[in-house]
Amino acid sequence: MTDWGRAAAVAAEFAELTEADGAVVRQVVDQLVADGVMKLWVPARYGGGEAHLQVGLDAMAGIAHGCGSAGWAVMIANTTGLLASRLSRPAGELLFGDSQAICGGFAPPVGTAIIGATTARVSGQWPWGSGSSHATTMGGGVRYVDGAGTPVELANKSRTGFAFFHGGVELLDTWDVAGMQGTASTDYRVDDVEIPLDHIVPLDQRVLEIDAPLYRFSVFGALALGVSMVMVGLGERAVEELAKLAEKVPQGSGRGLGERATAQVELARADASLRAARALVTDVVGTAWDDVVATGRVSDANRIALRLAANHAAESSVAAVGRCYKTAGGAAVYKRSPLQRVFRDVHVAAQHAMVSERIYEPIGRHRFGLDTDLRPL
Repeated sequence: MTDWGRAAAVAAEFAELTEADGAVVRQVVDQLVADGVMKLWVPARYGGGEAHLQVGLDAMAGIAHGCGSAGWAVMIANTTGLLASRLSRPAGELLFGDSQAICGGFAPPVGTAIIGATTARVSGQWPWGSGSSHATTMGGGVRYVDGAGTPVELANKSRTGFAFFHGGVELLDTWDVAGMQGTASTDYRVDDVEIPLDHIVPLDQRVLEIDAPLYRFSVFGALALGVSMVMVGLGERAVEELAKLAEKVPQGSGRGLGERATAQVELARADASLRAARALVTDVVGTAWDDVVATGRVSDANRIALRLAANHAAESSVAAVGRCYKTAGGAAVYKRSPLQRVFRDVHVAAQHAMVSERIYEPIGRHRFGLDTDLRPL
């Protein structure tokens, strides 16, 4: 099992500089790479950890505890790394084989790939290019078309996929945001870049070159869990920072914050909600993993449970951070307070589509016993 403790400490040490630079600083990236944290979910064939789903999630939360942006970078590198299991061996070796390899990208198919006999010509502009400042390879979701722009279907029945670009990517300076500034999640684009066909993998069905329990999970499901566990890590940092203010004397009071009943209640509630969120994620991930090992697939019931746990963890984290921030009073508004950075980071993370409120709709519909399209999960 990879030890990410040193990487978490380095991420925390450079958290302020990461935010100021608008990108995870090199010292942190180097430590994450050295400790194998950026390739926990990459196949062992390509030097990755091919780790248990929970191992990666714990690392994301642990790194985010010290620096939300660094935790996010770990999450993006690993969820993109899951796709290495769908690449041909030559493509996988090229894109993921190097010990320094880090991939990122935006999966929805907003680009186009003109399909040829052995290559494709890809054009597009994608938002949310998290990790683009340190990625060795970026990718983007594409629709398959012919030379006339007419949609086409490949032999594996897929009409969309994720294209990996080993060069030719232009990064656009669009990332000026309220939180998660250090993720470098800028827009990026390619213009008529030619890539081999085996550098495009399908997202809409299982086509595995490497079959292992980890790669039987939905990439989007793993992404949702990753987002939520980054948020849990931020929440746990907020609880820790509030607890440090025990001796702070609020204006107009003669007692330290830690002696005020309202502060005690809010800290305990925040702590409990995060412990419950983490426990639920661990429980459903463990159940789903055991089921995949036994049956080779993630059942509908487990897919629903995983997404429910992710959304619950995300909501719980926002609420816990809010409690801590409000209870800390004026001390939390200063940039010298980690609480204000955590507050901004967790609210930006909460905007991610994978943990949005609409995810509850199909889950609730299914619970009511109604016919439900579960493919979005």
